Amino acid sequence: MLEVSEYFAGKVKSIALAQPEGRATIGVMAAGEYRFSTAEREIMQVISGELGVLLPGEDEWRRFTDGERFEVPAQSAFDVRVARDSAYLCEYR
Repeated sequence: MLEVSEYFAGKVKSIALAQPEGRATIGVMAAGEYRFSTAEREIMQVISGELGVLLPGEDEWRRFTDGERFEVPAQSAFDVRVARDSAYLCEYR
């Protein structure tokens, strides 16, 4: 079953899919700055666009573009800067 979610006054939207190997979401982020909290480990991949990411425990922002991935540990938080509207895939493992 698909689940649609909206965050940050509609600036981040996602569609979730539950599968036997785990849950995944695909979504879009409008330009802006966001802070996300995690319950599970997340593997994020940029589908199109660009994300500036400050990962937990790090002091420097990293840049991720089309096809690049990063991981975020469970029970943490990370910051995202989006310069232009971008699409992502997030797998929860």
